[in-house]
Amino acid sequence: MQNAAQLIADNQGSFAYVLPEIVVIAGILGLFLLDLFLKKSTAARVIHTAAVVVVLLVATGLLFAMRAWEPASLFNGLLVHDAFAWFFRAFALLSTLVVIVMVPDYREIPTSRIGEFYALLLTIVLGLLLLPASTDLLMIVLSLELVSLVSYVLTGYRKGNRPSAEGALKYVIFGGVATGTMLYGFSILYGLCGGTSLVDLQAGFARAMGEVSTLGDPTAIKLALATATVFVLVGFGYKIAAAPFHLWTPDAYEGAPTPFTAFLSVGPKAAGLALMIRFFFGIFTSHDPAAWAAGTVQSLGSLPWMEILALMSMATMTVGNITALRQENVKRMLAFSSIAHAGTMLMGLATGTVLGVEAVIVYAIIYLFMNLGAFAIVSAIGTRLGTETVEGYRGLSQRAPWAAFTLAAFLFSLTGLPPLAGFIGKFYVFYAVILKGGSLMWILALVGALNGAISLFYYAKIVRAMYLEKAVDPTPVRIGWSTAALAGAMLIPTLVFGLYWSPLVDTSREAVREAPLSAQVSGSAVAAAEHDDPTKLARR
Repeated sequence: MQNAAQLIADNQGSFAYVLPEIVVIAGILGLFLLDLFLKKSTAARVIHTAAVVVVLLVATGLLFAMRAWEPASLFNGLLVHDAFAWFFRAFALLSTLVVIVMVPDYREIPTSRIGEFYALLLTIVLGLLLLPASTDLLMIVLSLELVSLVSYVLTGYRKGNRPSAEGALKYVIFGGVATGTMLYGFSILYGLCGGTSLVDLQAGFARAMGEVSTLGDPTAIKLALATATVFVLVGFGYKIAAAPFHLWTPDAYEGAPTPFTAFLSVGPKAAGLALMIRFFFGIFTSHDPAAWAAGTVQSLGSLPWMEILALMSMATMTVGNITALRQENVKRMLAFSSIAHAGTMLMGLATGTVLGVEAVIVYAIIYLFMNLGAFAIVSAIGTRLGTETVEGYRGLSQRAPWAAFTLAAFLFSLTGLPPLAGFIGKFYVFYAVILKGGSLMWILALVGALNGAISLFYYAKIVRAMYLEKAVDPTPVRIGWSTAALAGAMLIPTLVFGLYWSPLVDTSREAVREAPLSAQVSGSAVAAAEHDDPTKLARR
């Protein structure tokens, strides 16, 4: 009875930590109900947009209120609250707020269906909020599938549009195969390590590696662990669109509504990277707080997970950039660009160091601004001109000077040219790789540098069309004040962080100040009594 009472108390005490998620759930239900009453209203577009913005702002406010709370294990080890989870939850909410600004001007989502679009988008956000905080295989699977299943629906949201249907179908097929493969990997890990929580898996992995050293022929255990790791990587690689699990990406990005394409390129990708960090740095490294604070990570056993990630990083960058060279559709080009950027962020994970994780976080923040800014312009141009090809951008500098200027800045930042913020993001990733050292890391850095040079060719192709080629139709293009304001808002950090990046470094260090599973290892479960006054949590 005492154990049952303790479990109940822990669950009750955990609810204060998931208030943002509760608000999002209430918003989902509220939007579906609101849609019933506003189905034929001409003001539905404005009302639904205002409602979803309010929901996201309230959730963001609650999340920021708990920023100073101490790390804690929630719901008996299913979730965790720490600085790392907090950062990626805030990242998900911020990226969604930016995407919401693009939706009202995107006319391919009719007013009669915009309520359900927002409700489904919030459902994905709920999964993104849970994913970086998940510390149990069951919770990881539930969060991933919540994101994936609804993403399939929104990818095919444009009724009667063949590319949309095709992209959604490929997304579903690849998603099903990747999820099944990942679950098989999880089952192997469960059998070898004897648990579903990441803490149990870490202890079981350490025990298995100890047994390997005492066996005369450890091949079987090593092969099983390597197989499980590769199978799990299939699921994670699919989520971040890493090669060779990226084949769904161009068709899904091209067919999906452009605002949702922008969301797919940032939100789920960041959550997938957070999950990979939590998984690999939580299971395959030791839980030494002093070593983590000193910036050194002690890997367990001889499983070559860092080498596997390095090879995946090189393949992802190369495939993404080389394939993007041949694209004439701007959305497909940005899709392959997104694949290449996933490979760049994998470089940081492949180092297996705390500095590498910090570099990934810095890169993710910068990527949010420059990529969403680029997609905002692409969405507006596609709506106004009805084209998504590079040919349609000819002479845009004369027809829409502000749109052309901001898009050029975002594209050059995505390339990594100084003094734009994209250069700082790539600099930190390469710094972490070079500081790690070793022949594989030097090869990784060289491949990354060559891919950066390749990316300049296809980004410059769009800029050349906008500034060096004449427009077929010289009629001015008005992109709308909301899109113009959003592009300006994204341009400011893209310019500022290229010159003053200390806040990004401080944010990344704050996000990784604790080891990935420190709350579970310390046993710092919450108690229900502490939540009679939630403000006490900040003073624990």
